[in-house]
Amino acid sequence: MIPAVEEIKKAKEQVGVYVQERLKQFENLKKTGITTFSFQPFLDIEPYQADVFSEACFCILTANSSAVLGIKLQKEVGIEGFHSYSLEQLSDIFKKKGHRFAQQRAERIIRLRDKKGLLEKIVKMENGKEARQLLVEEVYGYGYKEASHFLRNVGFKDVAIIDRHISRFLFEKGLVKPRKTITKKVYLECELALEEIVKDLGLTQAELDLYIFYIKTGKVLK
Repeated sequence: MIPAVEEIKKAKEQVGVYVQERLKQFENLKKTGITTFSFQPFLDIEPYQADVFSEACFCILTANSSAVLGIKLQKEVGIEGFHSYSLEQLSDIFKKKGHRFAQQRAERIIRLRDKKGLLEKIVKMENGKEARQLLVEEVYGYGYKEASHFLRNVGFKDVAIIDRHISRFLFEKGLVKPRKTITKKVYLECELALEEIVKDLGLTQAELDLYIFYIKTGKVLK
């Protein structure tokens, strides 16, 4: 674990200020229901606003895609667009921006509109793991990764986002046995490994994810 810890410490020295700014943006979403995201100097895109629902949509868009594309689409569609655009409008925008699953993601976002009340309820919960389980059970298109991603982005700090960057980091550092597929069992195994790092460094899962993502990509995004 020592090489992993040292690498994370170095990342904290390099981009700690940007990570703290991002966490404040997430906390604003939890407290007020809206926030302004700014990704400079890591991404050349103007700051924009997001609400809880558009953030839930963002997490659908990044699944099997990328955070960069998700951010570009979130800015393009805007808060009102996620709430009101038709299936065709959303699908067309996603296609033009190059999303591989444009139609499918548009359909999932339309379905998600029926869960707005649930999302608002979940944001007010205290226990991230309980909130995650509810999301996985109730929201179509949300697995553990998508649910954890949404929760972290609306201010929860106790769940891990096991995407390809985080799992690769754990595999390369020998903290988790490499697997080709991230099942629920493997996901929870990875989360436990990250909890050990969290204890050693005095960080939250939310902070740790941003640092590891930076180590693997050179960016502090979300």
